[in-house]
Amino acid sequence: MARVLTVLNINRCIACYSCMLACARVVHKSFSLRKSAVQIRSRGGLQSRLQADICRGCRDAPCAAVCPTGALLPRKGGGVTYISGKCNGCRQCAEGCVARVITFDEEESRPIVCIQCGACARFCPHEVLAMVEEAGNGA
Repeated sequence: MARVLTVLNINRCIACYSCMLACARVVHKSFSLRKSAVQIRSRGGLQSRLQADICRGCRDAPCAAVCPTGALLPRKGGGVTYISGKCNGCRQCAEGCVARVITFDEEESRPIVCIQCGACARFCPHEVLAMVEEAGNGA
């Protein structure tokens, strides 16, 4: 069974951004946090708790279902595979994402989409993120 990204314990997160840097660097070949498919954000308020905006690894992959060119293909076990050569930059995947975590790289005219590779989890020093086998994931 394929593994999908999950948040194990957000309370351990210190917002070091190691996960975001790993994704941007390893997957998107960039040092910009904006090019990360994982986003760590403050929920605001007096306590400033953090949240991790990550791909849910949907089994039915609504983002892939709305892609008119087949640039996003459903991945066995959840999530998607991204084929950059097929992407026309239409942004329909971002609109179709139920978790609202697909962003768009304006410079390269392509989506920044999680491919469930686990680079973010490997570089998280506090084990906030992990790749887990899940029987019933998806939206």
